[in-house]
Amino acid sequence: QVQLVESGGGLAQAGGSLRLSCVTSGIRFDMNTMAWYRQAPGKQREFVADITNFGGTNYADSVRERFTILRDDPNNVVYLQMNSLKSDDTAVYYCNARRLQDSFWGQGTQVTVSS
Repeated sequence: QVQLVESGGGLAQAGGSLRLSCVTSGIRFDMNTMAWYRQAPGKQREFVADITNFGGTNYADSVRERFTILRDDPNNVVYLQMNSLKSDDTAVYYCNARRLQDSFWGQGTQVTVSS
């Protein structure tokens, strides 16, 4: 059974930092591209960042140079280090694993940034 479990969300002040974690099981983690998405109230889910199994990364323009995605293959974990947080970063953050035609999602973790 595939499981992606996010943690690390919470309340932060603008300018502060949070680190999200996503622990996975049931997938060949080292063969998956791992990604973070987010969904703010009343908005569609949007791409935040991803990291390929070779370590290549992509970021949304809105988070580039503030957020960093990292992967720990031996422990099947992907992280999202979020610095210089803004109120616009408030959203539910979702972890995603994808390989070929397969795509799996976690349940999400709430991040709230107060200004």
